[in-house]
Amino acid sequence: MSDLLGEIKQRLARFAEREATGSPLYQHLAAKAAEDDAVASLLAAAPPSDAHPTLLLAAAHRLIQADPIHPLSRYYPTLGGFDGVDAETWPMFRTFLLERAEQVREIVTTRYTQTNEVRRAALLYPGIALAAKQAGGKVALLEVGCSAGLLLGLDKFGYRYQCDGGEQLVAGPAKAAVGLHCALELAPGASLPKLPKKLNVGARIGLDRAPVDAGDEEELAWLEACVWADQPDRVRLLRTAALAQRKDPPELMAGDAVDDLPAAAARLPADLPLMVLTSHTLPYLPDHRRQEFVDALGRLAAQRPLWWISQGFYENAITYVLPGRDDLAFANTGQAVLGLASWVEGEIRAQALARTDPHGQRMTWLP
Repeated sequence: MSDLLGEIKQRLARFAEREATGSPLYQHLAAKAAEDDAVASLLAAAPPSDAHPTLLLAAAHRLIQADPIHPLSRYYPTLGGFDGVDAETWPMFRTFLLERAEQVREIVTTRYTQTNEVRRAALLYPGIALAAKQAGGKVALLEVGCSAGLLLGLDKFGYRYQCDGGEQLVAGPAKAAVGLHCALELAPGASLPKLPKKLNVGARIGLDRAPVDAGDEEELAWLEACVWADQPDRVRLLRTAALAQRKDPPELMAGDAVDDLPAAAARLPADLPLMVLTSHTLPYLPDHRRQEFVDALGRLAAQRPLWWISQGFYENAITYVLPGRDDLAFANTGQAVLGLASWVEGEIRAQALARTDPHGQRMTWLP
């Protein structure tokens, strides 16, 4: 067994054990694929840095989208299926993929995992609101790893945060096309965040190595394929946000998260404080590039006021500006972290604002 195949099988096993716990279908398929050389090797066609379990599962999802009457679709609620995992799921999935091996390889060599998890806007909103308050006025948004840039419209979404004791926090336009609900709990010693009714966004841009045009039905189908197939509500939100975006699409720029970050920032008005957003973006960068990304933020912060609002697992995001917080590690919490960092006279000021569900259903605000 090659080193790459061994690494892919480890990634599949880790995904099944740690990351896919909210998806019985994907947890089952990834665990089985981790033990199957023929299926796991299909992912080896992708560049090693892109050979993530989610890419293989998205490729399968896309092929089933194209063949919706195949019996395998009965396990895919996004395609109208109602069956839960049973003894036939894996053998049918395995046969389906291996019969289409060349198509799978073509997809994983030409596509990337492109996640636009709209519900994550509910996690980012309190962090951006706090940063905007510190900035004291109109702000500019720059999302790195933006895919189709749907999160760049988060100031146009409506939010309802259900708090302990039945209290609700409401933010965003009253008649927003996209309405998001998020459970908001308080850690011991924490107080509810203060959320403005609106964010004053003066400009916005997205940066991605392969931006997606959500106005293109084929591209939108790929975005939908990247959503976990037993979570159809996420697909409905994705499509709603994509349709709403077509009325006023943001500028999206193709480029590298590190090398092209200054050029993307330069396309935003220099007099606006810069809010850099990342949402589960850094895992797709090699380890050394994550530190280089943070270093690039620091250089930009020397030129203009800058805040970094990150939502992702502690180990590959906020740890680079807030080290030594093992209490926030995914291995200890099973959750991601909403982080906020700014640079003042070259010094990093970072804090963990909340522990979060990776897909936006809930968050626990920290003191």
